[in-house]
Amino acid sequence: MLSFIPKNITKELLSGLPERSRKVLIDRYGLSAKGESRTLDAIGQEYGITRERIRQIENHGLSTVRDSDAYEAEQSTLEDLKKVIHTLGGILAEETLLSQVAKSESDHNHLVFLLTVGHHFDYAREDSDFKARWHIDEQLAEQVENALTALYESIEANRLTTEEDFLQVFSKHLKQEGVKSRPDDVLVRWLLISKRIGKNPLGEWGRLDSPHVRIKNTRDFAYLTLKRHGSPMHFTEVAKGIEKLFGRETHPATTHNELIKDNRFVLVGRGLYALKEWGYEPGVVRDVIKGILEREGPLTREEIVDRVKRERYVKDATIAVNLQNSMFMRSPDGKYAISK
Repeated sequence: MLSFIPKNITKELLSGLPERSRKVLIDRYGLSAKGESRTLDAIGQEYGITRERIRQIENHGLSTVRDSDAYEAEQSTLEDLKKVIHTLGGILAEETLLSQVAKSESDHNHLVFLLTVGHHFDYAREDSDFKARWHIDEQLAEQVENALTALYESIEANRLTTEEDFLQVFSKHLKQEGVKSRPDDVLVRWLLISKRIGKNPLGEWGRLDSPHVRIKNTRDFAYLTLKRHGSPMHFTEVAKGIEKLFGRETHPATTHNELIKDNRFVLVGRGLYALKEWGYEPGVVRDVIKGILEREGPLTREEIVDRVKRERYVKDATIAVNLQNSMFMRSPDGKYAISK
């Protein structure tokens, strides 16, 4: 994507500096062959001066580069880099920009140096809402960040949305900020600026603090497996599903134990689990019957059997046995109700 080799440009820009200034910039930005950046304190200890003095040398070195003939000679190169950033969206998280533009990791530090020294580019530090980012248009950057904030606030806590639908919602917030329609790949790169929005391994978007997006353990993988399947699964099938979808080997017994502990899952048959959000209620069969009667009032045996089998994989006889529990009473018209 770049028309130049970053290492060659930094070498030219640094060539006219005094030895110490050049060495400080090389160390601070990791421009040596090792690619290791050093702290102000570490460099200061080497020279026997304060970290603040090293900072002054660094800033003076950057100013000297910007005022140099070498910098003037590389204007077309920096303009090319500006055009690349414009093509990618105009504002990008630093990690996204480097991954998209650099041909190798060894180029990363050299690109950051060029972005820092170039007057074409503006940097925003990482904060609680956004990652460290670069932009070439201050107004656009503000509009995108406002749209990302509005998008986050509009998302329900644990809601998952397909990428296609998520981008449509994001586009509406961008339009409200005055940003014209952009290609999907640009929108995705803008989403990656946010520290509060993310995508799970199945490509669904939501709040990053949701366990359905930031996957931490077997329970979260099990949730996504069941959600993708769309209907109850035996715990052994869930374990196999986790391995198939995510390449994560999980023992069936471990999966079963995790499903039992998490109230997102409901046991609906022998070893069969469903998601509570599908409308399944926790508890044994008599608890299910009680919940149905509380919601709908007295029902016939046939009606109760029909309702229970929507929530549990059990035999008619099992439901009939549970209706004999003292918790329920049968009225003369043949309907069952909760005992008073």
